[in-house]
Amino acid sequence: MDQGFGICTLSLAPVRAEASDRSEMISQLLFGDYFQILERSDSWLRICAQYDEYEGWVDFKQIVEIEEDLYNKVKSDAVLGLQLTHEATQLCNNEIIHLLSGSTLPFYNDGIFHLNHKEYTINGSVSSGNPKNFASGIESVARFYLNAPYLWGGRSPFGIDCSGYTQIVFKQFGICLKRDARQQALQGNMVGFLQEARAGDLAFFDNEEGRITHVGIMLNDHEIIHASGRVKIDKIDNQGIFSADLGRYSHRLRIIKRYI
Repeated sequence: MDQGFGICTLSLAPVRAEASDRSEMISQLLFGDYFQILERSDSWLRICAQYDEYEGWVDFKQIVEIEEDLYNKVKSDAVLGLQLTHEATQLCNNEIIHLLSGSTLPFYNDGIFHLNHKEYTINGSVSSGNPKNFASGIESVARFYLNAPYLWGGRSPFGIDCSGYTQIVFKQFGICLKRDARQQALQGNMVGFLQEARAGDLAFFDNEEGRITHVGIMLNDHEIIHASGRVKIDKIDNQGIFSADLGRYSHRLRIIKRYI
């Protein structure tokens, strides 16, 4: 049973595996991310994110609860574009919050958006999330995150994991990917051969047990950009990713999928 609804009004907030600050961070909420509250435990809430249906625990002090009617109304395709931070100003008190690329702007119109009955102005680029721009824009958006440090559970230019990276890049084009690599591998359409891969296809990699453990964005049929230590570009062939840093193969290719 639903126990309420909420929204993230901070630049980002960690989503944890268990109801503890010491628990593993499995994802992050960005500003404007809405969610359902599934369970309450002391100062922690187990949530299900509206965007990708991902579940985890958040500290109640880092979110704002909202009414169900607002949760049901919000549908925004306005996404903050390719700069590290964007300055949003709350009009009632002139407070400034620095928002991250990939954040959602609810009820956005002509430089102004509304969040939980408060009005903000935004100084920065806003993407309309148009899939028609995917073919021409995917490489530049993917390269924006080059050298972002790897962070398990991260979804921002200041720390990102492999599936958080693919998800937030695709979000710029209005394409919703699930949160984990194994979930993303169930979406899209199969590409039969590596030689048929094109910019924007996702390549997935497995471990010895056959479990999908890694994902990256194809730039062409022989290069991939992915988050491993940092966001970087490596060579790829039918065996997998050849890491220039390590001087060896680092990931074993499983499948390639296309989403548009």
